Amino acid sequence: MKPPIRAILDRLAARYPEAACGLRFADPFQLLVATLLSAQCTDARVNQVTARLFARAAHPRALLELPPQELEELLRPCGLHRTKAAHLREACRLLVEEHGGQVPETRRELERLPGVGHKTAGVVLANAFHQPVLPVDTHIFRVSHRLGLSSAPDPERTQEDLEALVPPEERVVAHHRFIALGRELCTARRPRCSACPLADLCPSAGLLSAEPGGTPGGGGIPTGNNGIPAGENEKS
Repeated sequence: MKPPIRAILDRLAARYPEAACGLRFADPFQLLVATLLSAQCTDARVNQVTARLFARAAHPRALLELPPQELEELLRPCGLHRTKAAHLREACRLLVEEHGGQVPETRRELERLPGVGHKTAGVVLANAFHQPVLPVDTHIFRVSHRLGLSSAPDPERTQEDLEALVPPEERVVAHHRFIALGRELCTARRPRCSACPLADLCPSAGLLSAEPGGTPGGGGIPTGNNGIPAGENEKS
């Protein structure tokens, strides 16, 4: 039997009332860029890079006018800078040629852009367009499986399981709160179960922790050779 989702959501709301997107953006294009750059990179580092990038090119046409070498150098601190620069330039070209320089508001069109997988599209839909989706990153995948909310083998089907449980109007903020829990307490290798507000609801409590009676555990999304979730060109 699954833990009571209402109790989980209420406790997460009490613990993380201000949880929100960690990427800084002023419009859908800036969020799309920031999310593309977040693969294998922290939000803090991405925010530093995008501050410099958007000062030079804040919209698709301006970014296409940057010399390729300059764009790569601007993205270098994010890692994988050549691949990200290539994806970003091609994505901007498609935005200009097919969408009038605007970011599309449908998953199908977003996922046609280079480097945009299921999770990146979901992040943009949720945070830029306020659509009722609950994108699953590695933290949410880990937390939801430990809680017994899903046993699906991949992020896409895990998202379906969670969206069947979480009311539409709460999905975006639940996304941020699950991430906050995963970063602070329900970490991959040393979960702090004794401090977790969901411990009494969690079938995994104490089983994976480094606390007495527990053993260090993982529970993240299966990854490819580069650490990116299998089948994705993005960070999960």
